[in-house]
Amino acid sequence: MPHLPPLARFGDRVATGLLDVTSDPAALDSTGFWAVCADYEGRVTCARFAEVREEPVPAPRPGGWQGPSAGDWESSLDRAAYTAGVRRIREHIATGEVYQVNLCRVLSAPVAADADVDALTAVLARGNPAPYAGTIRLSEHGVEIATASPELYLRRTGRIVESGPIKGTGRTEADLLDKDYAENVMIVDLVRNDLGRVCSTGSVSVPDLCVVEKHPGLVHLVSTVRGELRPETGWPALLEATFPAGSISGAPKSSALRIIDALETAPRGPYCGGIGWVDADRGAGQLAVGIRTFWIDRTAEHAPVLRFGAGAGITWGSDPEGEWYETELKAARLLAVASGSYEVSGGTLS
Repeated sequence: MPHLPPLARFGDRVATGLLDVTSDPAALDSTGFWAVCADYEGRVTCARFAEVREEPVPAPRPGGWQGPSAGDWESSLDRAAYTAGVRRIREHIATGEVYQVNLCRVLSAPVAADADVDALTAVLARGNPAPYAGTIRLSEHGVEIATASPELYLRRTGRIVESGPIKGTGRTEADLLDKDYAENVMIVDLVRNDLGRVCSTGSVSVPDLCVVEKHPGLVHLVSTVRGELRPETGWPALLEATFPAGSISGAPKSSALRIIDALETAPRGPYCGGIGWVDADRGAGQLAVGIRTFWIDRTAEHAPVLRFGAGAGITWGSDPEGEWYETELKAARLLAVASGSYEVSGGTLS
């Protein structure tokens, strides 16, 4: 593919002029502006950029993004395998091993060799705007990500840190079930415990619980958990205490991660990881949970592959077919946007 210069884009902020790349999160407590991608499996990429400027996401340009055909997407778990996984998780819940598990599948489709995630970002910004949208293009380091994430993983301002777990999804507020509210409260408790490992005693609070947020094509239940970091606590300790996010793992987290490993057949990669920025000079940063996220995988011997993940939180009250439908709901709009078949203002995106 043609050489595309490294860049990172978060909202109306774009970073260029790559200075260095490291896998050590301790660098985030040094100096400079960093783009951060932490894969679900634990690979961390931190890239420091020389220049950061305000620049709106450009409008899609003709021929800028040529996505896969809508019919080319394949899932790591088909409907039968996914619903069987839901039933297996309910068996684990029945024995008391776990209370909730987030079961995910990865969708994949071939994409052109010259595909550019920044061009995909322009399409996503028009077809599926998101509060934590972001792009990281580090082609030579195997990181090409465009996210339309609605979920806050970590926001840090000095010693104050927040997380915004999402649990509960429906097409409208009327679709939300008692199970969704119970699941949200369960994950909030997990996030409180995670932050409590690195925050001052008594400082962890829940300012918002189960707030209904509207996003393109669906609604979510969102809560806010806040705490004050202990003195001298940096990014490595904060990530170690909270990663992966509770909303995309389960409770108890250790049991959920073991069950996920047994049931899922494809690595999640940046999906369900952490994606965002850190301004080390100002002691600030914001990482999204890597949901509603596309990434280009060029490691295979065949043509490059565009990947996208979708999942659902499974509890004892879960209906297998209902959970499959939730993953379909979460994926449908984004896949249509990426494939150029989603209509906006009377015209399709391309």
